[in-house]
Amino acid sequence: MPKSILVIDDEELVAKSLLKLLSSEGYKVTIVRSGLEALEEVRETDFNLIIVDIRMPMLDGIETIKRIRSYLKTANKKLVPELAITAYADRDKYEEARGARVADYLFKPFENAELLHAVRKVLGEFIPEA
Repeated sequence: MPKSILVIDDEELVAKSLLKLLSSEGYKVTIVRSGLEALEEVRETDFNLIIVDIRMPMLDGIETIKRIRSYLKTANKKLVPELAITAYADRDKYEEARGARVADYLFKPFENAELLHAVRKVLGEFIPEA
């Protein structure tokens, strides 16, 4: 059964690119454009990984992560690892994400191989040496 990934990104081009890349690798991918949509999706579906953009309008990635974790804990569901991504080299947001103990953090633009490596690492999948 393919692993399920929730991608939360308000940038349409990034979301479509991640959908294409991750789907081509055999993952089941769900795309949402906001933290609020992500909260609804997490209530309906179990995911193995959440990829979340840090900078989004209304509900940023850090707050989205906090709310998802709170819901999962309250619902007695297993916590889901998060991979944070951002186009901004914002040291404060990076530190906030690290403080929230996200599994990994990537700066856009990233290479496809870099993202896939991070996804496989977080999911605990075998990573062959190059």
